[in-house]
Amino acid sequence: MRFTVHVHPGARNPGVGGCHGEGDEAPLTVRVGAPAEGGRANEALRRALADAFGVPPRSVRLVAGARGRTKVVEVDGPDPERLQATLRALRRR
Repeated sequence: MRFTVHVHPGARNPGVGGCHGEGDEAPLTVRVGAPAEGGRANEALRRALADAFGVPPRSVRLVAGARGRTKVVEVDGPDPERLQATLRALRRR
């Protein structure tokens, strides 16, 4: 499953949830404590999404946007319907 995220590196309160904008396709907001240096924020993003979706970090891949705040990620899991339901729930937070 592919979707767009908006990352806030160096956040005081890391977490996954909410939308950056309005609409069904608005990017999911992810706040990570790691700074945007040396790929640390991207790795923190992968781990945060893995925790939120209940999958191993290797199941989360950065598809586009490695150097920007808006990124496209892909999450793989055994139950695509559960992944979609989790994404909907996270966007409502």
